[in-house]
Amino acid sequence: MLTPEGLEGHFTLLTAAARYDALRLRDSRAPGADVQPLSRDEVLEMLALGEVIARKAASGRQLAVRSARAAGASWSGIGAALGMSKQAAWEAHGRWVEEQAERGSP
Repeated sequence: MLTPEGLEGHFTLLTAAARYDALRLRDSRAPGADVQPLSRDEVLEMLALGEVIARKAASGRQLAVRSARAAGASWSGIGAALGMSKQAAWEAHGRWVEEQAERGSP
């Protein structure tokens, strides 16, 4: 059975997005348009890839926020870059960033 955990190690964010997009494009085409409909396994793969993409993007976002703070960015600037208030940015990422700093994580 396809699971996000099973696929995560086989795909980068870029390759997962490319495979997801290819499946989604095929799925969106009208039946009989010279395109084979997705099989049940392919539909499940597309769902699992969507989760892989979301997880990888969330992880990348956390790392980017940490890098922004290390580079001296304010929570106001980070919030603006994320399309949210500084308070929402801090609430979403502040604790994780502080824990990483305490651990000395790069």
